[in-house]
Amino acid sequence: MTAAARWLRAAGLAALLALAPGGLAAQEDGSAAETAAESAEEIGQAATGRGGAVEDSSPDPAPRAETVDFDAWNESAERIEKTLADGQASTSLLERIRGDLVAYRERFSILQNEQNARVQTLQAQLDALGPAPEEGQEEAADIAERRAALSRQLEEARAPVLTAEEAYTRADGLIREIDGRIRARAAERLFSQGPTPLNPALWPTAVEELLRSFRAFVVETEGEFADGALSTDRESLPIAVVLILLGLLLLARGRHWAERGVRWLRNTISRRASGVWRFAASLGMIVLPLIGIILISYGLRLTGLIGARGELILESLPVWVGILVYVRWLAQQSFSSDDDEATLPLENARRTEARVYFSGLSVLVVLGAILNVFTEADDYSSDVVAVLSFPIIAVASLLLFRLGMIFRGAAPEAEAQGEEDDPDPVLFWFRVARLLGRILIVTAFAAPIFAAAGYLQVALALTFPMIATLVLAGTLLVLLRVIADVYHLVTGRTARESNSLVPVFAGFLLMLCAFPVLALIWGARVSDLTELWTAFTTGFQLGESRISPADFLYFIAVFLIGFAITRGLQGGLRSSVLPKTRIDIGGRNAIVAGIGYIGIFTAAIVAFTAAGIDLSSIALVAGALSVGIGFGLQNIVSNFVSGIILLIERPISQGDWIAVGDNMGFVKDISVRSTRIETFDRFDVIVPNSDLVSGTVTNYTRGNTLGRLIVPIRVAYGSDTRKVQRILLSIARAHPLVLMNPAPYVWFKGFAESGIEFEIRVILTDILEIFEVQTEMNHQIAERFSEEDIQIPFPQRDLWLRNAEALTGQGVPDHRAFAAEGQTPQSMEDKGPLSKSVRSSTGGGDPDGGE
Repeated sequence: MTAAARWLRAAGLAALLALAPGGLAAQEDGSAAETAAESAEEIGQAATGRGGAVEDSSPDPAPRAETVDFDAWNESAERIEKTLADGQASTSLLERIRGDLVAYRERFSILQNEQNARVQTLQAQLDALGPAPEEGQEEAADIAERRAALSRQLEEARAPVLTAEEAYTRADGLIREIDGRIRARAAERLFSQGPTPLNPALWPTAVEELLRSFRAFVVETEGEFADGALSTDRESLPIAVVLILLGLLLLARGRHWAERGVRWLRNTISRRASGVWRFAASLGMIVLPLIGIILISYGLRLTGLIGARGELILESLPVWVGILVYVRWLAQQSFSSDDDEATLPLENARRTEARVYFSGLSVLVVLGAILNVFTEADDYSSDVVAVLSFPIIAVASLLLFRLGMIFRGAAPEAEAQGEEDDPDPVLFWFRVARLLGRILIVTAFAAPIFAAAGYLQVALALTFPMIATLVLAGTLLVLLRVIADVYHLVTGRTARESNSLVPVFAGFLLMLCAFPVLALIWGARVSDLTELWTAFTTGFQLGESRISPADFLYFIAVFLIGFAITRGLQGGLRSSVLPKTRIDIGGRNAIVAGIGYIGIFTAAIVAFTAAGIDLSSIALVAGALSVGIGFGLQNIVSNFVSGIILLIERPISQGDWIAVGDNMGFVKDISVRSTRIETFDRFDVIVPNSDLVSGTVTNYTRGNTLGRLIVPIRVAYGSDTRKVQRILLSIARAHPLVLMNPAPYVWFKGFAESGIEFEIRVILTDILEIFEVQTEMNHQIAERFSEEDIQIPFPQRDLWLRNAEALTGQGVPDHRAFAAEGQTPQSMEDKGPLSKSVRSSTGGGDPDGGE
């Protein structure tokens, strides 16, 4: 095995260590695997359909459907069922069997797809011949012969499909059974109770075993040195020394060089491009130390002083250092002292604490990995593993608790000032951080309790996946910031300034891709994810048709094409064809809307047909749903039908002046559910279409814009009524918007309380100009009445007083005299009270009497 291969394998082991819920000391009993090795090889050979070993990684080309050997499959399936019935197969063996079953299931799916097309073609040919004749009826000889031949071919084509369906179902059932058994074992192992690490009797043994591992490592190295490894590799020794020194230099100074590069870019490059380039330069904090540790590992191997345990450590050493430098870099990016770089801008003191706690968690992860290597090399007992793991879990829980307290207290300035409805996405991430903080606190309390009670696997399944979740969340935040920086670099505007959805969609896709990683972190198997993907790609059964995502995407593509064609046709009719006709604007809108409905309905039908969805197979489902729709959506359906009626009958059209109830205005839009009316106050009123169909609607401009205007006038008593009528009639006839047929008319309405009333009644050619016409007529009436000395009356009151001398100072009652005579002013008022009478008179008139 080459060094690169060993490093890759170590990287895979470390990734599994960080993501798997078992984390430390997740060992599998291999006794069952050893006892069933022979049967495993036989089952693997039968399931793959070839005599080679299961470990052969070179895949065969995808076989055609007719090459599937169903007899071999049945034999393999029987062996697999017997193995599952015995219950002795190890988890690794079950995983291998499952992989073989997945390969077979894929072949059966290919067979169904290939043969279904042939079956559909033959069935279409039979349908083209028409229905078979009933008993007693004869059919043409050539047609009967052709029908019989097609029927035989159809039966022959259906036979492999039915066989493949049965085999597919059997393989799928076996896969589900294996998955259930593996999950049951994982759950049993997870909740198995072991020794408590708080037992002092176990501590000396654990310390002794750990010291024994270190001594064994030192003894191996001394043995290699004593055997003259250096003398045998003298040619490689200078290279090894150079590599080790260069690696030490990169490990010691690489991060510092990268930080200097970031600071230089911050001060040199423009703000528009600085975000992207600073991120690229900051990656040197990871890459340079990682290259250094790789050079050190390779140099140490060249010396020949590394024993078996040293090889295990060197294989994992680049990964361990990679974890340390990456988490430290991630903490620097997430909790940077620079507000522009920090993905979660907390207080400066809190940021420093968070960086320290993150770095401490990475050290604990590496310590757990080292313990796992020693456990594998020296075969530690469960007692030793429990005792050595407990300090790691306890310290990790303490750091998680402190991080939880920091996240829980996170509060941005906008929210602190009460602006909780601010759409700033930073507020959303602060809320997520507070929720994550509460989860961290609960985990920090639960993990040590489980570990102390002997449930080590539960404690590990809480602690290390939670650390991995924090790393994943931090990585997502950094990538989201990078996406925003790239958008700023390309467009020249920040995402907040442009209010663009491009960074939002990119972030959504990024988070969607993170869900499988999160599932793996919390214990999901890769096979679980592949099974979900298989179920997604296979689709679901709808009636007699199977709908897959590919069919769904095809349906969407065809429907969008039909929708685009419909919109294009509507636009052409609206702008080019209909304006050249004599159809009014309401009729044009009705035609355009009707074509839109028909086009969308046709596009949906064509899309269903193109996607291979049999509408007749879902007719029963649609009929059942129609009952619920009739009750639950009756108002919506009623409004929709009313909208169709409005478009067909056109009692109102776009642009009409209507009155519905207390609302009056112009019709701006008629949709399938409602009609939008713009009132004279310039606000919109949304009226359900059913109200327009079933209610009373006044349409002032239906068919034409003719309408009547009534202008009321009042003149003072004493005016010449004939003269007033002639003046008003001349004003009405002179206006250009007044129709002469029917001729304008002036109505002498009668005698009112304060004046003589007249009305001008005219028909306007455009009722929409009613306010302008009335305003102009009022101006002309005021001007003509002023010229002809005709007064416009206004309410007037005359006040007549009795004993007016009391107001002039004569005969004013003396209160002292009243008091001397034993009288009061009230008694005098009773004898001679003041009284008043009120009378109405016309403007300009004189009072005609009094008392």
